[in-house]
Amino acid sequence: MAKPELHQLQYFFFFCSILLCFFFHCTLSLINPEDVPSWLSMETEDVNMVQTSSGSWNKCDFSVGKWVFDQSYPLYDSNCPYLSTAVTCQKNGRPDSDYEKWKWKPDSCSMPRFDALKFLGKMRRKRIMLVGDSIMRNQWESLVCLVQGVIPTDRKRVTYNGPSMAFHAMDFETSIEFFWAPLLVELKKGTENKRILHLDLIEENARYWRGVDVLVFDSAHWWTHSGQTSSWDYYMEGNRIITNMNPMVAYEKGLSTWARWVDLNLDPRSTKVIFRSMSPRHNRLNGWKCYNQKHPIQFFSHLHVPEPLVVLRGVLKRMRFQVYLQDVTTLTAFRRDGHPSVYRKPISIEKSQKPGTGLSSDCSHWCLPGVPDIWNEMLSAWL
Repeated sequence: MAKPELHQLQYFFFFCSILLCFFFHCTLSLINPEDVPSWLSMETEDVNMVQTSSGSWNKCDFSVGKWVFDQSYPLYDSNCPYLSTAVTCQKNGRPDSDYEKWKWKPDSCSMPRFDALKFLGKMRRKRIMLVGDSIMRNQWESLVCLVQGVIPTDRKRVTYNGPSMAFHAMDFETSIEFFWAPLLVELKKGTENKRILHLDLIEENARYWRGVDVLVFDSAHWWTHSGQTSSWDYYMEGNRIITNMNPMVAYEKGLSTWARWVDLNLDPRSTKVIFRSMSPRHNRLNGWKCYNQKHPIQFFSHLHVPEPLVVLRGVLKRMRFQVYLQDVTTLTAFRRDGHPSVYRKPISIEKSQKPGTGLSSDCSHWCLPGVPDIWNEMLSAWL
């Protein structure tokens, strides 16, 4: 039998590479290219889909499904006393309310409606702490509002302790806590008032996480800030000062420091750890892309994973401790209608604000009631 010639083999391998590229290197595109969320246009090149192993915990893939309109939502109203002004879009003058009435329907299973008493029963005599940035604070306010309605006024309270706050359901001996740590690792002031991000230090924050029964983390948005929006002047690893580093390299180093701490300090028999993926922003066109949006995006024609999520999955795969990845990135990307936009403050405070002008549209955080309620339904279903 004659052997194939060299140039025939080259054509064969070239053809195979084209097929592999076709199947594994697809970018996310929408019917309207203008609708591409901002997290899809980050600094680096496209990345491939990466799957995270989650073992027996993954009974249902909540991340794949569709948004369906449901008149029985929302599960609470904007009069919840624990909501911050910035997210009470109805009180702030938003004229439409359909964004409150969408629920997420997974393709492969049914996600139960949030049941406050059932959740509190599961969390009896336990602490759940949500750790991260202002988007996590968004989720904490949502979770507190979802449960507080079934608790008598004199049997609930909020306490503050440094960078943390806690909602206490006294009859259940349960606390729902929020801890401010947008970068997870330590950000400190140095000489000449310079801000130093220590990529290998975390204990100053992590000491608050000890003894918590359920830990929910997020960290991505602050790592993508640059220039004047950056929260640090330079990085440090050990005694080495680093003035310039690819943000995703820095993000991986910071997450790896967090992962080592979890592996070395937490016991999976007593602590559950969840990491919520990044919440997409819809701030294209000078921050006004989410303004006056009243319906979710209908569908994406192709899937693309933003680089922070790829970095996160890579770090979680290397851990000994089994961390549940709560992937909300793609499902939330549909919801450009759910942001506060210009309705982040009461209209009376912003009389001079003309819709569609300026730079004051918030397309990062979420109106409440709204999208974070669905994240908490997912969280409750998993717990």
